[in-house]
Amino acid sequence: MAFLRSQTIRQLYKSVEIRNTPSLYVDTSHLSPIRVGSFGSYEKFDFGVQGFCYRSISTYASSSTRLGNFPWICKSAKQLHPTTVIELSALLNHNRLVTTQAKAPPQARQMGALKVSMLSPGIVYEPYAPREPISFLRRWFTRSGWRRTKDDIILELKSAYTIAKLRKSGYSKKQFYEEAAHLYKEINTLISDGDKTQLRKFVTENMYSGLKNEIKQRESVWSSVYWELIEPIVKIRTLRARMIGVDRNDLSKVFVQLTLEILCKQKFEAYNSKGLVVAGDKSKEVLVRDIWVFEKSLFHQGAYWRLCGRISV
Repeated sequence: MAFLRSQTIRQLYKSVEIRNTPSLYVDTSHLSPIRVGSFGSYEKFDFGVQGFCYRSISTYASSSTRLGNFPWICKSAKQLHPTTVIELSALLNHNRLVTTQAKAPPQARQMGALKVSMLSPGIVYEPYAPREPISFLRRWFTRSGWRRTKDDIILELKSAYTIAKLRKSGYSKKQFYEEAAHLYKEINTLISDGDKTQLRKFVTENMYSGLKNEIKQRESVWSSVYWELIEPIVKIRTLRARMIGVDRNDLSKVFVQLTLEILCKQKFEAYNSKGLVVAGDKSKEVLVRDIWVFEKSLFHQGAYWRLCGRISV
């Protein structure tokens, strides 16, 4: 009897000990991604991208209707700490790395994965904005002009450093421009057709969420649209190149974002539920200037370029 009592006590003790042991499962569903990049200040991080919004069917405008005039919501910005050229590949100061703060993507959560594999930072880092022209005398003979010159040099150095890093991975400017032109046509076509399933393949997760809402709002106004790209594209040029580091201990783990200016001719027409034309005119070609941001991971095997943002300037 004494032996049975001692066995019972041991079992009870073990059961209590098991219940009091903390679980090894880590729930990452409550975490949210850090939002980095400021539209208003080139040298600062912030939690939102100010002046950055999604617009329907590129930036086409007719004489009476402009798609960009719909009330797309832009997020406000809060500034954090300044960055330097040397620290291009990692987040700075006491900020935690993007990987430790990022919310697990739906695919990872569905698989029950504890180790998150980041598919995209989910932000546009240092969104492009045109610089205010400055005179020669002010640039070289005033203190504010010297500061401006210093800022301009830093911005250019960041782009040059990113392109140099990208070239080591086999980047070709000509090949990338051809791919960007194809993506531009394909994405705009899918948006005009409202094909959200195929659209997912060509854009990042955050961009896809915004485009779904854009398509939904457009369909509430227009029953269908016609969009056509007149090829070849008139002009493509790189405005900015940036890197986003995701591991402070491994500077090779970076995402590259290239901001392109795309100048092209398009045809557009929108119809109501009765098939009547309510906007645009597909018999006329319209010259459109778009600024798109393409993103690619340099450390994911089989990574390819995807649209991660469109900038309104």
